Amino acid sequence: MRLQQWASNGWLRPHQTTKQQISDLLAIVERDLEDSTRNLSADWQFGIAYNAVLKLCTILLYASGYRPEKNLAHYRTLQALPLILGPTRNSDADYLDACRAKRDTAEYNAAGTVSQSEADELREFSVELKTEVLQWLRGNHPALIG
Repeated sequence: MRLQQWASNGWLRPHQTTKQQISDLLAIVERDLEDSTRNLSADWQFGIAYNAVLKLCTILLYASGYRPEKNLAHYRTLQALPLILGPTRNSDADYLDACRAKRDTAEYNAAGTVSQSEADELREFSVELKTEVLQWLRGNHPALIG
């Protein structure tokens, strides 16, 4: 499936992003990557790293000309990753969906559900994805990046 099909299904709507909006989102990513290393519970470190990766996927979606509809916005934003970066990222979208569910449990249902290794793994994934997102922006939308 392609982003255009998602839009036809009503899952996405057109979005015209700006260099400033991308810059603001990248600043959130930087803040969150830093904050996720602080002396907090693994649950919070994981939640903060999740927010960083969600913003990176948001950047990809915005730069591609779309934003998710409110219903299932996080899910769709994360699942768009392989549609934008290619099918080699399918397993990453599955991993991020599992992270989404784990973050929801940790935030809304039960404390102590995330291990330190899970928090560290998601933070490392976020750092690697940031590098790839920046390369993708430079190659595909250089006007959106400083």
